[in-house]
Order: sequence, then C-alpha cells, then structure tokens
Amino acid sequence: MTISVHTNKSALIALQNLNKTNDELGEVQNRINTGLRIASAKDNAAVWAIAQGQRADIGALGAVKMSLERAHSIAEVSMTAGESISDLLVQLKEKVVAAMDTSLDPTSRTALNSDFKSILRQIAQISGNAEFDGANLLNGSLGANIQFLANADANSKITLSSQNLSLGGAIITIAATASINTVTNATTVLTALNTSISAVNQALGNLGSQAKQIDAHTAFVSKLTDVLETGVGSLVDADLAKESARLQALQVQQQLGAQALSIANQAPQVILQLFQN
Repeated sequence: MTISVHTNKSALIALQNLNKTNDELGEVQNRINTGLRIASAKDNAAVWAIAQGQRADIGALGAVKMSLERAHSIAEVSMTAGESISDLLVQLKEKVVAAMDTSLDPTSRTALNSDFKSILRQIAQISGNAEFDGANLLNGSLGANIQFLANADANSKITLSSQNLSLGGAIITIAATASINTVTNATTVLTALNTSISAVNQALGNLGSQAKQIDAHTAFVSKLTDVLETGVGSLVDADLAKESARLQALQVQQQLGAQALSIANQAPQVILQLFQN
C-alpha cells in the first residue's frame, strides 16, 4: 500500500464506516422517539401508503361512530317519550271507561272530562319535547325518517323511522279537542283510543327494533376500528425491545469507529520517521 501524506485510505474507510454507524444510530433513535418503524414515506413508501389509507378509514369510522351515537341518543329519547305516552293512553282509557257510566252526576262527569283533557295536554307536551340535538321523531317534523352514517365511504345509511305520536295523527287518532262530557262522546273516544293504544305499541316496537340495530352496528364499527388500528400498528410500529438492543450495539460500534478513525489518522506520522537523520 502506498504511503502518502495526501491520501489516507484507512482513514477514509474508517470515516465511511463511522458515518454509516451514525446514520443507523440516528434511525434507531428516531424509531425509539416516535415508536414507529415506518414514520414517513422514505422509510418504506409502499407500507406507509397502505398505513395512511387505513388511517383515513379509521378517521372516517370515527365520524360514523359519532353519527351512530347520535342516532342512539335520538332513539333513546324517542322511546322514553313514547313509553310515557303509552302509559298516559292507559290512564286515558280508565277515564273514558269511567265516563261511560250513565249513572254519573254532572259534577263527576265534568271532573273526569277535566282529567281527560289534562292527560291529552301532557301527551301533546311530551311528543313536542321529545327532541335531541334538534331531531324529534314523535311530532312529525322530520317527515318519513332520519338517516345516519353506516360505513366509512358514507354510501350506506342506517335509518330511524319517524313515529308521529301527535294528537289527531295517523297513530294517535284522538283529537286534541276530544271530550268525554257525554256517554256518546266517551263511546266514540274509546273506539279511537283502543286503536291508538295498539298503534302506539306497534310504533314503539318499530323504534325498539331500529334502536337495537343501531346498537349492534355501533358495536361492529367499534370492533372494526380496533382491528384496523391493530393492523396499522403491525405495519408501522417499532419493536422497542429490539430497537433498544440495537441502540446499545450501535453505540458501541460508534465508539469503536471513532477509535479506529483516530488510529487511522495517526498512520501518516510514520512518514516523519523516514526523514529522520
């Protein structure tokens, strides 16, 4: 090997190896700091792109879950209000049947009619106030139904059907102005009331079925999100135990590389001995 004061091949090789070790050490430290084996596209473009796509789906599923949770809340409010209305209809039947008693004196009949109208007002108040986040399924304000997100592409929906429990509607056919001040009126109201009780129970059954579907789909979306997050983790997460061992090895290599470079830099000192007297 040529001995030259201008070119020190051993030092160049030692420097290259030290630089390589430093680069590897920086990569390991970055993995430990971020917890990611693939933190950017330059680490592995294909895997990073796949992970980003999955992260986008996870974010979209978060929006779906929020939509479904809103649907759950609306359904719960509606069912609670609907059950209260059903209970009030049962109370109405008691008043109506009592009003069909021909032996009642005018004072008692007036009292029954007053109670009857009071219950009707309660039903109207409940159906009008059964609202969550601006949505009311029981007062007919939403039309046929309300739809919520069901998947990450927003091309599938889950539906809550409107159940109009307003007085004088298709389900509760008793008018808000109904009266049981006579036996004849009470008889007419009883027919409508029996039909209304059956219709309200059916409407609540429909709401309950849809609420159950929403809860089941919410659970599925939650599990799907967990699976996707696990999948992304397996693609990009760093094995910190392995990286810790690698870090220690590279730190030793770095120290040895520095010493090797120092030794190589001293090689040209041999030239001085050639010119000694």
